[in-house]
Amino acid sequence: MLNKEMKKILHDAKEIGWVMEPEAKRLLNLAGLPVPNHSRVFTLDEAVEAARGIGYPIVAKVVSPQVLHKSELGGVIVGIDSDAKLGEVFRRFSAIDEFAGMIVEEILTGVELIIGAKIDFQFGPIVVVGIGGTAVEIYQDSSIRMAPLTSNDVLSMLKNLKGYRMIEGYRGSEPVNLDKLTEIVVTFSELLMELEDVVESIDLNPVMCSSQKCIIADARIMLASDKS
Repeated sequence: MLNKEMKKILHDAKEIGWVMEPEAKRLLNLAGLPVPNHSRVFTLDEAVEAARGIGYPIVAKVVSPQVLHKSELGGVIVGIDSDAKLGEVFRRFSAIDEFAGMIVEEILTGVELIIGAKIDFQFGPIVVVGIGGTAVEIYQDSSIRMAPLTSNDVLSMLKNLKGYRMIEGYRGSEPVNLDKLTEIVVTFSELLMELEDVVESIDLNPVMCSSQKCIIADARIMLASDKS
């Protein structure tokens, strides 16, 4: 599954030890996983052009090798609805240490899920599926299985979640597209098997799922320091 471009993304990220979001999303997309409509920009003019192309309101995210957890630093701004507000955000982001551009991205709606993975020293590649978003550490609602996964494995994991009612539709809300969600998790588990010698962990959080689609809104890939 790993092609030349994917291997280059991983190789180039070794120096900082993790794959920043633009490159992580590029790698995931090359593996057949869905990511939002987005652009990485380096100037305010590029940001405005990208935002107008996507259509306001948009999300802006800082890109920097020094910013692993963007939300904690205020590096994610949602609902930007004008060139002026985008300019304010760009100027603030550009002052962040080792500023390496900004992501301009479409706004997604739906149920927030997390799909993650780690390489366990005893069991090998393990996939985690759970209720995601910024409150993921509070709810701690997740299900874990060894990779690779089948469609039946994924469905079993989802049904074990306390928050499964949100996935199947709760109090009149539309149910999540289980076929799309299952497809993402299965494909992700296959990719993990290819990456087990080079990564330590992967976090896709949130994965935004609606009745029509599931899209990976944010991604972080941590590389294994003692593997090549």
